[in-house]
Amino acid sequence: MKNIDRRDFLAAITAFAALGAVADAQVYTPHAPGEKILSESEAFDYNSLPVHQSSNGGASRAVIQGVLATGEHVEVHETTLPPGKMPHPPHRHRHSEFMMIREGLVEFNMDGKKQRVGPGGVLFAASNQLHGLLNVGDENANYFVIAIGRETGAMPVKAAPAK
Repeated sequence: MKNIDRRDFLAAITAFAALGAVADAQVYTPHAPGEKILSESEAFDYNSLPVHQSSNGGASRAVIQGVLATGEHVEVHETTLPPGKMPHPPHRHRHSEFMMIREGLVEFNMDGKKQRVGPGGVLFAASNQLHGLLNVGDENANYFVIAIGRETGAMPVKAAPAK
């Protein structure tokens, strides 16, 4: 076995410390009080989803919301957006979002940079980045949103010290 000098020893200690920090960051409480735990597989019939009419003339359908077994909070909904309309002004929030365009043509505003995306396109709004959506087509735009993360209070907790 090779003798380890001080430099190699310090490098190894630093690597172990970094691994410990990563391990601590990956330990989560399973859910906040009142949150639904999503522990069973489920199918959702589009026509059976409750419809909420929006003030902009569009509509949304809530699909599911809760906490996965791995600790991530998720929320999924579908939105119908009329031509020339936005669901709301550009904004930012703590959670991240994926938006999957099913129908229509939308303009995605990513902190001032705009890109048009049509059916089959996928958008990603990173945590705390200003973003917005506008239907720039001549027909309704339909898209699904998958939001991942919590809006308030960090849920990660420190792991119990090793015994």
